[in-house]
Amino acid sequence: MSQKKLPRVVLHDKTFELSIPYAEINEAIQKVADQINHDYADKEAPLFLGVLNGAFMFMGELMKKIEIPSEISFVKLASYSGMSSTGKVQELIGLCNNIKGRHIIIVEDVVDTGESMDHLLRSLEGHEPASVAIATLLFKPTKFTKTYEVKYRAMDIPDDFIVGFGLDYDELGRNLKDIYTIVNE
Repeated sequence: MSQKKLPRVVLHDKTFELSIPYAEINEAIQKVADQINHDYADKEAPLFLGVLNGAFMFMGELMKKIEIPSEISFVKLASYSGMSSTGKVQELIGLCNNIKGRHIIIVEDVVDTGESMDHLLRSLEGHEPASVAIATLLFKPTKFTKTYEVKYRAMDIPDDFIVGFGLDYDELGRNLKDIYTIVNE
């Protein structure tokens, strides 16, 4: 019995194989949206704070499914170079909104070690928000080293290098509608 080959893409010098098709991603995002819609139904409009560049597709799809009054803003953080984390978080575009007393939902593409989120959470703390919750498309539980809660997790995944649906390898692959995992050949 032969195994069906999964679709592959080549980005720069690496090959990636389909691991999560768009239909699964969309279903997982709907579950997160349903939970947020429920949790914030009786609260003042939250501010969704997307983390660029990676979270732009997740943010776009999530916001289509959010039915409560809300606002949107973005910050830009950088902690990756190529395929690995630099261990340092750079804030390239900062928060421009007054968030004092506001409910904030950070929208992230992937939470692995948690360093980027830790940096952002500490930064937001000084602005005195009413609450801060994290929504992530992908969560790597075996890599996570922090103690804060990642409340809205669309999917838990293994510690593989992935691209697509906003995630990149040296800036390529963000536009792929599915998620692909690196092939170690």
